[in-house]
Amino acid sequence: MREQVFRDRSDAGRALVPLLRDYAGRDDAVVIGLPRGGVPVADVVAAALRLPLDVVIVRKLGAPGEPEFAIGAIAAGVVVENPEYASFFAADPAGVEATIARERRELERRELAYRGAEPALAIAGRTVILVDDGAATGASMRAAVQAMRQMQAREIVVALPTASAEACADLRREADRVLCVETPRMFRAVGEWYESFEQITDREVVDMLAKARARTKGGSLT
Repeated sequence: MREQVFRDRSDAGRALVPLLRDYAGRDDAVVIGLPRGGVPVADVVAAALRLPLDVVIVRKLGAPGEPEFAIGAIAAGVVVENPEYASFFAADPAGVEATIARERRELERRELAYRGAEPALAIAGRTVILVDDGAATGASMRAAVQAMRQMQAREIVVALPTASAEACADLRREADRVLCVETPRMFRAVGEWYESFEQITDREVVDMLAKARARTKGGSLT
């Protein structure tokens, strides 16, 4: 029997909600989406659980000369290597450092584009529910988990509609809880598990964050 295929990211968010009911309405919990594709999923989760929504910017690190080949990820100053591709870091350290510097600049650009003058939600001492639309290698989510650790989150919950078994296993070694609706036996790409998997724009992310702030009356949980 074929595993579940989601209609779109909103449908994926609704599928996650029952797994997260214990966190509904808690004043010590926040939902954090990974832009761009994870934000529509996280937005549905945050609205259903009556929790604030924010983002953590994560960028994949492309191999030097092969930008589509992800060798790791970066988030809030945290660099995470894909272990199977760690040889790239040793073989071409200057090229990798140049890639990291470029992606740091993109992180800063997106932080400004998404939040503007709005402060980030406070993380220290709180439960953070990290949401993405799926995970193939898990490198982006692992970077997000480690960034939340640096920000002193009390508990980190990873919530994914679909992910490879390998990614879930890796994430369980770093997060406090990993909740996944589907872990397909044959996993090649996240988009295969969606009927509609259109690219999300920066403008859509900004609009979702603005609407989420309005839902929670702009509370920053500071």
